[in-house]
Amino acid sequence: QVQLVESGGGMVQAGGSLRLSCIASITRFGHYVVAWFRQCPGKEREFVAATNWNAYSTIYADSVKGRFTISRDNFRNTGYLRMTNLKPEDTAVYYCTTGTSDLTRNGDEYPYWGQGTQVTVSS
Repeated sequence: QVQLVESGGGMVQAGGSLRLSCIASITRFGHYVVAWFRQCPGKEREFVAATNWNAYSTIYADSVKGRFTISRDNFRNTGYLRMTNLKPEDTAVYYCTTGTSDLTRNGDEYPYWGQGTQVTVSS
């Protein structure tokens, strides 16, 4: 059974930083894209960032480009999202996802999802 567990969320002030982690219990983790999405109450899920199997290719939402960095450690089956210069509009539940080899912003193409971790940024 595939399981993704996120951690690292919390409450920070605007301008602060957090690093999210996602541990995946999935075989062939190193073959898949790892991505992060987020969702605010009452809003649709939003793509944040994704990285290919060796982290040589990454894509970001325009709203986080230059502030967030996605990375991965295939030996530890773990994905990361480093978030800096956080803004109140970054407040959301952040979800880790994997299971496709396509570097895509389309959440429907990812079959496996974690439960999410809350990030709250106060002004």
